[in-house]
Amino acid sequence: MPQETYIPCLLQLFRQHGYDGATLSKISEATGLGKASLYHHFPGGKEEMVRAVLDHLRAGFEQNILQALRSEGDTLTRLQRMCDRTFELHEGGEQPCLFAILLMGSAREIFHPQVQNLLRTWIDAIAEVLMTAGLDETLAHQRGEDAAIAVQGALILSHGLNDLAPFRRVIKQLPQQLYRDISR
Repeated sequence: MPQETYIPCLLQLFRQHGYDGATLSKISEATGLGKASLYHHFPGGKEEMVRAVLDHLRAGFEQNILQALRSEGDTLTRLQRMCDRTFELHEGGEQPCLFAILLMGSAREIFHPQVQNLLRTWIDAIAEVLMTAGLDETLAHQRGEDAAIAVQGALILSHGLNDLAPFRRVIKQLPQQLYRDISR
């Protein structure tokens, strides 16, 4: 089977256990592959597995989030599409963000540049939409950062409280919050 076959399983495993907690034994058990087969598919070991998962997430991010922001339609509609896709990608808040998980422990040094790049791309794309609507560049970037803070913070809070309501509320309110004070 191709490497891509194991990505959903690996994504779930790294979301659940983090980089340090996802041992090769757990990975082997979850994928059904022996350790030798794991190294056959991922010669770089666990680090290559996470990189493959991040590549998968990047492709989904580009196809869903960035495409929604760059699509046709007015500003508020594009922001709403982004939030709808974010909601779907996190399964209504059920799935934690792998970015936050990979910024902890030994994974931080390895994966920080990739996570940083994805976050900057997201923030810049939101800012671009807001600048197109007439918002000042500095304020547009601040609102892009605020969006990332709101979504990531809501995911953490929802998981910490075992209550999806904060994430769902943030996703529902975010388009209007980003769009406020823009001349129509």
